[in-house]
Amino acid sequence: MNRILSIILISLAVALIAYNVTLINFENPMEGDSIIAIIGIVASLSAIVLLLIFIASKKIQKKVNEN
Repeated sequence: MNRILSIILISLAVALIAYNVTLINFENPMEGDSIIAIIGIVASLSAIVLLLIFIASKKIQKKVNEN
């Protein structure tokens, strides 16, 4: 997976976070559709963390292979 695809996936995850924030009812955040939106936010954050770890591991692998 190249760097451009990773950046596109990260930007899609950020867009999903922004969309899910609009769905949260801040008066009752743990009821109805709000809990689904919170789960979506957590899932998107997890995807971003995994993609950043993947990018970092590719950089490390590239440096190891150069030596």
